This record gives sequence, C-alpha cells and structure tokens, in this order.
Amino acid sequence: MSIALVILAAGKGTRMNSDIPKVLHPIAQTPMLVHAMRAGGALSPERTVIVTGHGSEMVAEAVRNEDETAQVVVQEEQLGTAHAVAQARAALEGFRGNVIVLYGDTPFIDPDTLRRMVEARKTFDLVMLGFDIAEVQPRYGRLIMDGDRLVEIVEYKDATEEQRDIRFTNSGLLACDAALLFDLIDQVSNDNASGEYYLTELPALANARGLSATAIKCDEAETLGVDSRADLAAADAEFQARARAALLQQGVTLMAPETVYLSADTVIGRDAAIEPNVVFGPGVTVESGATIRAFSHLEGCHVSRGAVVGPYARLRPGTELAENTRIGNFVEVKNAEIAEGAKVNHLSYVGDASVGAATNIGAGTITCNYDGVMKHKTTIGEGVFIGSNTMLVAPVTIGDGAMTATGTVVTEDVEPDALALARSRQENKLGYASKLFQMLKAKKARRDTEA
Repeated sequence: MSIALVILAAGKGTRMNSDIPKVLHPIAQTPMLVHAMRAGGALSPERTVIVTGHGSEMVAEAVRNEDETAQVVVQEEQLGTAHAVAQARAALEGFRGNVIVLYGDTPFIDPDTLRRMVEARKTFDLVMLGFDIAEVQPRYGRLIMDGDRLVEIVEYKDATEEQRDIRFTNSGLLACDAALLFDLIDQVSNDNASGEYYLTELPALANARGLSATAIKCDEAETLGVDSRADLAAADAEFQARARAALLQQGVTLMAPETVYLSADTVIGRDAAIEPNVVFGPGVTVESGATIRAFSHLEGCHVSRGAVVGPYARLRPGTELAENTRIGNFVEVKNAEIAEGAKVNHLSYVGDASVGAATNIGAGTITCNYDGVMKHKTTIGEGVFIGSNTMLVAPVTIGDGAMTATGTVVTEDVEPDALALARSRQENKLGYASKLFQMLKAKKARRDTEA
C-alpha cells in the first residue's frame, strides 16, 4: 500500500532561546527535520508533507534543499497536534494509502520501526508507537493496553496511580489509513485545559466506532525529542556515539573515537585510518585505505584510496583527491582536483585548480585565484615541480614536466618542460650590514636620550 509522510515542524521551540525554528537546529551538522525526513524517506513515500509554523520560510527552504517534491503547508495557529495534521488534508487530496505522522524534533526514529508500524496496519486500523520509559515522568501519556489492543492514551495528570506506574508510554507517532485519519481528526474535541486538538484522542475515538487500535514498541532512544540546547547537545552526542560505533564495526580505525566529529552523511571505507581530533563536515567520502591525520577538517570532498591528509589540513568543498595523493600540514585545498600521486605537503593553498599526476607542490605555494571580483583557475600538468613560495596568478597553465623556481610569481603560462623564473636579481652590498646596524643603533640612542 502507498505511504505518505506528514511531518510536524511548526513549533517555535521557546526553550531553545533562538530565532531559528527548532527543527532546523542541527545534529551532526544536519537539521533535525532532515533526519526525520530521511528516516521516513527510507519507506519511499508517495507524498511527503511538512507542516510548518514558526519560521515557515526558513523551514521550507531546508525542505526544498533535501527533497524538492515535498509539500510544505503552514499551520497559522498552533492549536495542537491533531490540528497540525489536519493542515495536510488538502496536500493529500486523492491519496489512497497509509499516512505516517512523524515529528521534526524527533530525529532518531529507525526506518525499521516505521516498517513495523506499516506491517501492523495490515491487522489494525490505527497504529501508535510507544516505548518503555526508564523512569516515570509526567510529560508522557500512558498507553493503556488490553492484550494487543490499545484502549486509550491517558495523560499523566489524568491517570490513576496504577496507570501512572505503567512504563509503556506514547511517542506521538502513528500510522493510519489517510481517509480514516482525517475522519477521526474531525471528531477530536478541544474540550481540555489548553483548548487544543490532540492526536492522543484517536485511539479512544477509534474504539468507540468499533475500529481496532494497537501500539507497537521501540527503543526509548529512538523517541528522543529535542526541546532545549541541552537536549540538542545530548542528541548530537548520542548521534556521534552511534556513528562512531558503526564505523568501528565496519572496519574503520578510529585512534581516539571520542575526539572524531562526524556529519550525518559522512562515508568512510573499511581500513581507512582516522587520527584524533578530525572534524568531518557535510558531504565527505573517504575511501578504503586512506589516512586522515590529526586535527584536520574536511567538508564537501572526496578522498581516494591510499591518500594521506594532514595533520592540520583543511579540505574544502569541491576537493577531489585521487589515489595515493598527499596533502600535508597546514595545507588548504578548495574546489581542486589533485591527480594520482601528486603532493602538496606544506603550508600551501590550492584553490580552483587542477593538479596533474605525480606533481609536487612546494611549501608556501599559493594559487592566486581571486581578483577581487571573479575566481579563476590554475591548471598544473603532470610531473611538474612547483618551487617553494611560488605565487600562481590565475588564470594560468603550467605544462607537463615544467618547473618553477623558488619565490617565482607566475603570471603567464609555462610551456611543458620549461623553467619559470620570475624574481628580482639578488645583489649583495659588501659591508652594508655593519654600516646599517651602526646607523640604526645611533638613531635609537638619540631617541632614548631625548626621552
């Protein structure tokens, strides 16, 4: 049966104390909402609807960046979870199938859990998701079960002492046939202290109509919600711990796992080695057998097999390192292709460039790629030797087998196998050093006397 996702992302998140909508705060450098979208996306939904409210334009932009087909609707007034889902009615017009309701601030739900909810829908009209809470807390509603049948959801404040001792609690996620879901929502009352419409009424409404409802169980960690900066930090730490453990299981060497920071989409191959204090920004792939040395920062780049990066290196977006390349200490590479066996070992910046195979870039080399208005490309051929402290003023091309002398400023193309030498001739003035020192010392003595 077809699946549609409705993801609730309208909350302001007052406790976050932020101008940024709560669901856009990042975990592993990816907005919480995107984590939820990816979890639901694993089920290949026919439609995805994001219900926004506070900061709807910012949320809509993040949604488009992740999935251009997702629809965004606005909940102008925040009148409860059932009211929020109701805003998706028009976007799901004509849809026939299961609707899964997710929350944009619950980023760790497992796709397998969602699949189990869909499977349970084959037997039950309404499926809720719950978990066994480790400690009794008043913030969660209790799932009152009779065997496999979910009788109702009772909020803590309304529960009896016996019901309050129940550990099976409501996560808020549900699965239901689309038509039935909106039919039930139409019957939800706002006769409560908040004057709002809540999804927690649905099981009782379903039972009153002779329909079947159940609740399946997941790990409490999957339902971890984020309401504050402290929650955000805890969620990020949880993600990092899981991601590091997964990499170790896959055969990646992490020399000091707790010091490595990963993004949600970081991909690292088996037998790659990651030294301490490495940060992976979004969009990084490291192939098997590569080594990322300590204190390096990578973002938007691809590192091929056998490459060695760092220590203290920075790879920026658009960097492509071929096999057995070397990027050394205090080297920055941006939007550049470094071909097989090439080396940029020391204190250099290579940006908007192409570096050929087996080329060696000397210490202190800079590709001067920006003229104050536009970026320009530097093309360096194969087997080239770039002398230390060379300035390559783009656009410029260095032919195969060419060489630049140390301290050269290259402003014109260099032919293959040629030597480029562009610096002032050195002239030694005999005896001038001692004369200069004497003059400077005398000048300093006069100044000290006058003071």
